[in-house]
Amino acid sequence: MTVLRRADRPGDLGWIVMAHGEEYQRQFGWGAGFEALVARIVADYAAGHDPDREAAWIAETGGERSGCVMLAAGDEPGTAKLRVLLVTGAARGGGAGSRLVGECLAFAEKAGYREITLWTVDLCVSARRIYEAAGFTLRAQEPHPGFGGAEQVTGQTWVKPLGYLV
Repeated sequence: MTVLRRADRPGDLGWIVMAHGEEYQRQFGWGAGFEALVARIVADYAAGHDPDREAAWIAETGGERSGCVMLAAGDEPGTAKLRVLLVTGAARGGGAGSRLVGECLAFAEKAGYREITLWTVDLCVSARRIYEAAGFTLRAQEPHPGFGGAEQVTGQTWVKPLGYLV
């Protein structure tokens, strides 16, 4: 059984970086450049997130970390960013990704955001299915040089309006 909890225990943020590095190297051959990108996202969160408007979650399966997601304030007022969604290969297919995204969306609505955006690449097919099922729509696409494994990928920006619960 998978449970979700806040990413507030020692090692959680480091695990997010490590798991991304390992999973994406295994899946796509991505190297240190991708892991550095995730490390910057996590470091920015760790250095000063606003707990009323930003949060991170860990999925645990059998007592072991098996997934994660973060919500960060966006660049525009009223906009949040869904960041670093990951479910480990061993835990995929059990609904943890959808539950993590759902938790992120519920928090974003309670925090008063009007919309949530995310950036991904075309190769992340399973994650895109989760985003589409949660009501995200594709806003923009652009070529991206990739992260060491793929020659080039297509970067995608997805958006979802939120329901003004506040």
